[in-house]
Amino acid sequence: MRTSDLSEFYKKPLEERLQALKEFAELGDEEIEKLRKFGALEFETANRMIENVVSTFQLPLGIATNFIVNGKEYLIPFAIEEPSVVAAASNAAKLCRASGGFKAESDEPIMIGQILLVNAKEPEKAAEEIMRNKQELVGKASACDAMLVKFGGGARDLETRVVDSIRGKLIIVHLLVDVRDAMGANAVNTMCEALAPELEGIAGAGAKARMRIISNLAIYRKARAKAIWKKEELEKSVKGNMKGEEVVDAMLDAYAFADADPFRCTTHNKGIMNGIDAVAIACGQDFRALEAGAHSFAAISGTYKPLTRYNKNENGDLVGEIELPMAVGLVGGAVKTHPIAQIAVKILGVKSASELACVLASAGLAQNFAAMRALTTEGIQRGHMKLHAKNIAVLAGAKGNEIDIVAQKIAEEHCVKADRAKEILEEIRKRSGE
Repeated sequence: MRTSDLSEFYKKPLEERLQALKEFAELGDEEIEKLRKFGALEFETANRMIENVVSTFQLPLGIATNFIVNGKEYLIPFAIEEPSVVAAASNAAKLCRASGGFKAESDEPIMIGQILLVNAKEPEKAAEEIMRNKQELVGKASACDAMLVKFGGGARDLETRVVDSIRGKLIIVHLLVDVRDAMGANAVNTMCEALAPELEGIAGAGAKARMRIISNLAIYRKARAKAIWKKEELEKSVKGNMKGEEVVDAMLDAYAFADADPFRCTTHNKGIMNGIDAVAIACGQDFRALEAGAHSFAAISGTYKPLTRYNKNENGDLVGEIELPMAVGLVGGAVKTHPIAQIAVKILGVKSASELACVLASAGLAQNFAAMRALTTEGIQRGHMKLHAKNIAVLAGAKGNEIDIVAQKIAEEHCVKADRAKEILEEIRKRSGE
């Protein structure tokens, strides 16, 4: 009888894990061989990164070109499976080179650690007492990480809130920590755990610290980027009769749509994260934390809003800006263990977490601009489906040169479908006598 109860699966060598998987899922020998191909991330490294490893999952790694950020030239690695993203970001960066590229900045790397206190008899008084002991508590938190302090980081401040909940009043303590070039989760969580007993004592009899964890809504660690797309460049980039002024106005209408409607805004922000996540994955960052922080920040006003803003300057050019939380790091985590992430960071050439944050914000703005320009001019599917056509050609069974021939044909016919690709492939093979 088939069962998922595999006792001590994590202790088994790779071959035994693969054999168990083969039996459970009825995998063929060819499928098992594909799982054995670990690539640059060999089994021993992967097995230390997560549990129960049986293989690695590879994504295409592309390079977005043309980027200038704060006067520095960048080639930006993108790890992503979605067609047109790399090309779109590269084109967006090219179109703003005439105005100097992207200007970006990031805040100090302050992360928030949260400690939840429950069952305090007088929550408001307990919160006040905690704040009276703030300096001592901050000092004890910093003492947990001498190495971080050595590099200029450490606990910086303490905040308290008392909130009503379905379980009664909760005391929420925020520990603000400068994590320097780290993402910061481990350092912050360690400090929060160390402070928990101290806070329980201050809050009084019965008070209990239920949770001690970093927050991914990094409102004190935001990154911002700005770019100007000249109307003359926009006019040259559009195939058709649209003037530069028309393209600018169309982009502003698209921004107004996202600002007014949460259904459009969700997709608007998803496009931003297409760029940010792709770079984050390539560079070994916690892209899930970035996603959570970005979307939470988009709704922090109480209404879900775009992470970018657009306006027209005095010359009639389009000005785009972005601001969002950006918790990234170059110390610890996958960025130091994944061999491809290390190479990606080297290609990028960033020397600090702050510089990486600026690049990510610029990539997000570029991708958002590119999507909006496509939507308001030739339509999003033109470029996307042209690239997607190759995937459909492969799905239809095309190989080698057949892929490009089939892809081009179905793209020209505006019929990017597997059944049509198969028909064209059969015609090609009949003509070649196969």
